[in-house]
Amino acid sequence: MAEAFKNLAWDDFRLIKAVADAKGLPAAAAAMGVNHSTVFRRLKQIEEALGAVLFERHRTGYALTPAGEEMVALANRLDEEITAVGRKLAGREPAPSGELRVTTPDSLLIHLLMPMLATFRERYPEVRLDMVLSNQALNLSKRDADVAVRATDNPPENLVGRRVARIAWALYGRAADFPAPGEVSPEELDAHNWVSLGDSLGSLKTVKFVQENVAPEKVAYKINSVLGLAEAVEAGIGIGHIPCFIGDARPSLVRLGPANDDYAADLWLLTHPDLRHSPRVRAFLDFLGGEIARHRRFIEGQTGLQEMTEGGAVTA
Repeated sequence: MAEAFKNLAWDDFRLIKAVADAKGLPAAAAAMGVNHSTVFRRLKQIEEALGAVLFERHRTGYALTPAGEEMVALANRLDEEITAVGRKLAGREPAPSGELRVTTPDSLLIHLLMPMLATFRERYPEVRLDMVLSNQALNLSKRDADVAVRATDNPPENLVGRRVARIAWALYGRAADFPAPGEVSPEELDAHNWVSLGDSLGSLKTVKFVQENVAPEKVAYKINSVLGLAEAVEAGIGIGHIPCFIGDARPSLVRLGPANDDYAADLWLLTHPDLRHSPRVRAFLDFLGGEIARHRRFIEGQTGLQEMTEGGAVTA
């Protein structure tokens, strides 16, 4: 078998790993961007070259044999080594250039980061931004992303970065419905419909508040993304908790109470330790950290729309 290894390419190991992960050929082919027959033919060639069966074919899918388990373990080690070398080489670039993959939630991109990214591109035109909109923690160790901009109080321990602000939340309603927002009584709030993040985000304290304090029939609208909360309040569907940097940027909305620190979350800029000295990563972290610092009081709910617009950012 040792001699047969000389004829195997990295793509062959990727194919074995893909079949093992998918437990079948169609899904493995789709993951690799090739057709089913190509995977079937190449897997057969690999097994013949190795003189060993790597998978047992069952009606429920493909199961690894002991030889297949060894090959997948080797494929995983090779993948880790190749990824590690890629990270280290990326960290040695002489100047800010190349592609930079950034992951962040859609609400942060649309309501806060977009004008900052436009200014970053003007300053560093050789850096191409590849934005990945996701609320999930992507694997920066695998280069799923180079930088993560996240609202979290518990950043992953395997990443490095900086806390740049604390995102404040408050209860908002339409200004037309609340001409004296500072004098709203609990009875008035109870009489209104509510909007809320969905139950899938039930770990958030704003969601728990609605679940515990608002009658189910008064919750008129749920959404699984922060992006649409302000639009729902602005459309008159109901009152709801939204981040202050979104609510305060809309003249048609008013706060119906002070910012509640229990609902706040830290805003982090994160990267993998191997990438922190990469010129493009370093330039991006420093630039975005400085831009967010300029608007920190707005993000933390301490100022109104005027200071944000005077600071140079374009708000929704």
